[in-house]
Amino acid sequence: MSGVTLVTGGGGFVGKHLVAALRRRGEIVRSFDLADPAHEDDLQGSITDANAVAKAMDGVSSVFHLAGNAQLWAKDSQVFDRVNREGTQIVVAASEAADAARFVHCSSLTTLVGRRTPIGPSSADETVRIDPDETLGAYPRSKGEAESVVEAAAARGLDAVIAMPTEPLGPGDDSLTPPTQMILDFANGRTPAYIDCILNFVPVDSLAEGLIAARDRGRKGERYLLGGENIAMRDLLTMVGEMCGRSMPKTRMPYWVALAAGAVDTKLVAALTGKPPKAPLTGVRLAGRQVSFYSRKAEQELQWRAGDVKAALRAMLDWARGRGLLE
Repeated sequence: MSGVTLVTGGGGFVGKHLVAALRRRGEIVRSFDLADPAHEDDLQGSITDANAVAKAMDGVSSVFHLAGNAQLWAKDSQVFDRVNREGTQIVVAASEAADAARFVHCSSLTTLVGRRTPIGPSSADETVRIDPDETLGAYPRSKGEAESVVEAAAARGLDAVIAMPTEPLGPGDDSLTPPTQMILDFANGRTPAYIDCILNFVPVDSLAEGLIAARDRGRKGERYLLGGENIAMRDLLTMVGEMCGRSMPKTRMPYWVALAAGAVDTKLVAALTGKPPKAPLTGVRLAGRQVSFYSRKAEQELQWRAGDVKAALRAMLDWARGRGLLE
């Protein structure tokens, strides 16, 4: 694709892999991120700064909007709305003004799980619609409302698609997003019990290719779930234990006990100390739903399929070991 490809959040976990994949294809890529520029074409700035975003759009033909706050808890919960929803509004408006040929918005699987999702096993794909009032926390609400911003722009004429990754897994997660931190906590023996949940991981390098496929083959205004393998927590712990040579917890915590502990940790301890809770309430609520995710639409329309999750887990643990994150 001619012109500059802009990646907001290009310095983040997924963003770094996406930028590398695009450059391997010979594209001129501009990362726009809060982090210091890693390449001469990169720019530093915030998606909440309209002037900085407008500057980043100079000469841009396609936009991947990945920047956002991807944590499940913040001391000031309004930060999710400011960054994830309002930031998306600013990036969308700048893309429209720059007449970008293609816009890919990176959303989240958390927008597919709500209060009415049953406790216990169920399944979901991109056809699921959750009302903002039914989401399970400030983060998923902000991501759902950001999707609405993009869909409204698509209705106005912006050639936009929405990609909805499950949990990215692999090396290079310097900010330690919740899935990576959870695995490290188990590997380091810091978590004595587990919730019987279903997790869906997508190898981060596969996810980067899925985002490119969404740009190149996705249909305007459509949502595409980019997921990998559905894995029961007990099976994940078996794999982690085998790769780390460490015994994993054998105690399964009932959901209602975990929910009570998460409420105390989030609403009392974290609120008083300002330190992130070990088990954010939003994360506990999501885990209790035991949702399996399926990406048939992406497989059929984008000709995309996720890679091997076990290999991605091993690569992540090797990366963590090399950086002294495994005790």
